[in-house]
Amino acid sequence: VITSENGTKILTDPYESGAYDGNIRYAPIKEKVDVVTVSHEHADHGHLKDLPGEPVILRGAGGYVASGISFQGISAFHDKSHGAERGVSVIFTFIVDDIKVCHLGDLGHELSSDQAAEAGAVDVLLTPVGGLFTIDAKEAWTVANQLASKIVIPMHFKTPKVGFPIAPVDEFIKDKPNVKRLGKSEVEINKNTLPSEREIIVLEPAL
Repeated sequence: VITSENGTKILTDPYESGAYDGNIRYAPIKEKVDVVTVSHEHADHGHLKDLPGEPVILRGAGGYVASGISFQGISAFHDKSHGAERGVSVIFTFIVDDIKVCHLGDLGHELSSDQAAEAGAVDVLLTPVGGLFTIDAKEAWTVANQLASKIVIPMHFKTPKVGFPIAPVDEFIKDKPNVKRLGKSEVEINKNTLPSEREIIVLEPAL
C-alpha cells in the first residue's frame, strides 16, 4: 500500500491468503484503499473479491488517471519466453506527491530499451528479487540500473510465510552499498530527501 500526503491509498497486486495450497500464508488484506493495480491475474497478484470498499481497479497496459493520480501500465512478460511459460505481467508507474514509483509486478526478464524508455527514470522501484518465477537478484539490480532508481524496495522473496522455493532477500542485498533494514513494514519517503546515491530499503511483512 502506498499512501499519499492527502491520504489516497494505492494497493499493488493483492494476493489471496492461502492460495496455491497454502504456500501464501500472509493474512488477508483488510485495509480499505482507493486504487488497486493488478499486474496479472494469478491468485497471488490479482485477488480482488475480498477487498473492502469499492476501489478503482487498474489492469492492462495504457494510461490511466484515478483519484487524481496518473498511472502508466507497460506491457511485459512473466518469463523470458515472451509469455509462453507464465503469460504477461504489466509494469505500473505512477506519481505520488512528485515521487515517481514503479511496481514491476512479476517481471520475468530484464527490460527492453523500449520498456525502459516508456518507464523512464524512477524515484522508487518495487522489484521482485526471489527468482524462479521472476527476475532474480542479479537481474533486479540490472533493472534498477536501467531505470536509474534512487530507492529500491525488494519484494517477492522467501519469508517464513512463503512456501515457494524462491531466494530470500539476503541474496539481493549482499555486497550492496546503502542497505537499510528498518525492522518494520512502513517507510516514509519525501521528494526533498531522496538519496543522492541509491538506497535499498528492506521492509518486513505487515501481515
